[in-house]
Amino acid sequence: MNPSLLGPLGRATSAYNDRIAVISGDITTLAVDAIVNAANTSLLGGGGVDGAIHRAAGPDLLAECRTLNGCATGSSKITDAYRLPCRKVIHTVGPVYSDLYPQRCETSLRGCYQSALQLAVQHGLKTIAFSAISTGVYGYPSYDAATVACSTVKAFLGSDEGEKLDKIIFVTFVEKDVRMYNLLLPRFFPPSDEAFDESQDATKEQIVEAEATANQLPSVPRTDPSDSEHVQKKQKQDSAD
Repeated sequence: MNPSLLGPLGRATSAYNDRIAVISGDITTLAVDAIVNAANTSLLGGGGVDGAIHRAAGPDLLAECRTLNGCATGSSKITDAYRLPCRKVIHTVGPVYSDLYPQRCETSLRGCYQSALQLAVQHGLKTIAFSAISTGVYGYPSYDAATVACSTVKAFLGSDEGEKLDKIIFVTFVEKDVRMYNLLLPRFFPPSDEAFDESQDATKEQIVEAEATANQLPSVPRTDPSDSEHVQKKQKQDSAD
């Protein structure tokens, strides 16, 4: 867990509650304007959510992705959705988590959410659904990742660009991500207009307990046949830096 993410939340607000949602399920079934794919740098498909999205969209998605010349970590690119019920797919490349460089990983993950939201606005999209970026084979701790997601989305909704979005959905699939979003969403988007009360915030002990419970659950593999080469390259790059 990154200790820097345990600090005060600033202006937690319920003003955006009607524009925030969290669901547990299959992101490929959502008829929203855009879904966000947790892609790798090649954008040519992989395991997990990435593979599921490519299978559901059909071969035309891969064909368009081949024209994009990949995508840098922390950035996003957009394509049509083809056989998917959504209008567009925003592909974002999350960081492979490293205990040696947690701040670098946080900056990259924040860039994923920020760039995806900006693309949605630029293309006139009103509803966007995010998968849990980097918490699977890339090994990002679920608590830290959900904190970055919630804080980035809250900040974006408070901007002029954010006013153009109607709904942002966090889509969880693995139980450890479900638990962390259920824990953290009330911290960033409290259920009433009352001033945020720090005493109602989750205590450090509760967070540690939730993390321990999540760690006892079946974990997502840290390597994936489709992504293993990318993960190894990223880890070597981090070590070299």
